[in-house]
Amino acid sequence: MPLNPLIIGGGLVGLGTALQLLRSGRVTSLTLLEKEDRLGAHQSTHNSGVLHAGLYYRPGSLKARLAVRGIREMTAYCREKGIAHEICGKVVVAVDDSEVPRLLELESRGVANGLEGLHRLDREGLRAIEPHAAGVAALHVPQEGIVDYAAVCCALGADIAQMGGRVVTRAEVRRLTPTPHGWVAETDAGEFSGDFLVNCAGLQCDRVCRMAGENPDDRIVPFRGEYYKLRPESAHLVRNLIYPVPDPKFPFLGVHFTRLVGGGVEAGPNAVLALAREAYRKTQWNARDMADALSFPGLWKFLARHPRMAWDEGLRSLSRGLFCRSLQRLVPDLREQDLAPGGAGVRAQAISRDGDLVQDFRLVPGPRALHVLNAPSPAATASLAIGRHIAEQLES
Repeated sequence: MPLNPLIIGGGLVGLGTALQLLRSGRVTSLTLLEKEDRLGAHQSTHNSGVLHAGLYYRPGSLKARLAVRGIREMTAYCREKGIAHEICGKVVVAVDDSEVPRLLELESRGVANGLEGLHRLDREGLRAIEPHAAGVAALHVPQEGIVDYAAVCCALGADIAQMGGRVVTRAEVRRLTPTPHGWVAETDAGEFSGDFLVNCAGLQCDRVCRMAGENPDDRIVPFRGEYYKLRPESAHLVRNLIYPVPDPKFPFLGVHFTRLVGGGVEAGPNAVLALAREAYRKTQWNARDMADALSFPGLWKFLARHPRMAWDEGLRSLSRGLFCRSLQRLVPDLREQDLAPGGAGVRAQAISRDGDLVQDFRLVPGPRALHVLNAPSPAATASLAIGRHIAEQLES
């Protein structure tokens, strides 16, 4: 077991890993490097704030196992620290009969993954939970919830420092050099060394991996998820969480409704290809990021496989009316004027050279290193469980 790990990335996965390594009792010190001026600046706090219970993921996969374990650990941590959260439940809605078989498959997955209290609803049962939702059937998932992930990041950072870890912000890694005893990271904040490298760099993880001398087959391709907020006078249309049944022809969950832990309701996200890895606005672009994406054959194979999705997502990004029409499948009473501009996030999604989205979490070992090369949703929920899993991997 390494005594002085070097962790790159101060999002929830990096923070969860640092905490679990310190909790293990076998780490005397560690250093966590974050390139921004604060922790959790990207995926960790640019999301829906949902606690995912593990409904969607293939039974036996890392996502399934760590999401189920992770929501329990995350809610326990929030209770311990007094962080705002609520296990409010959600409904997954089949809007017509063609979606019912996929809804039943979701239920089977949830049961196989160990979710408790799943309950199938008819039209009247759905209306009892979400009076403005429309569908022929639904699945009630009582274990799902909402949380303040920004507060979680702050609490984790404080705990890591209190337990003897060193957290360094404004420390973008520019070079990694292997040594006989580990690694040296040259950063904007100086040089830092450790005897084991853990790469939790999220949107930049494949670049950090290459910086460490590896050549991963997958590439991070950024998908921006854009949100609207329901205006206060329309927030009554949604009580908690309303999700569609995912369409297997498309690789994302589809737009949905989320009540926020601080108040209000968010609608979205879509999934539009971004012009930069940290492009939270439509007008943001980065030449290096675009070159990385456009030179990757996997992206072109993905687009060839899903041209309609890419086209529709692009159009929906530009039109509030089209966005609203997608949301009206779930809540017909919603009107375009009910939607106010919201925020956006960027999903760090790994794509293979064959053009497939990497579906599971992917942890790749290297010489005295472990690289987290795919950790999109539900990684925020599962971050403490991912950290525990990484600690166990390093111990073995």
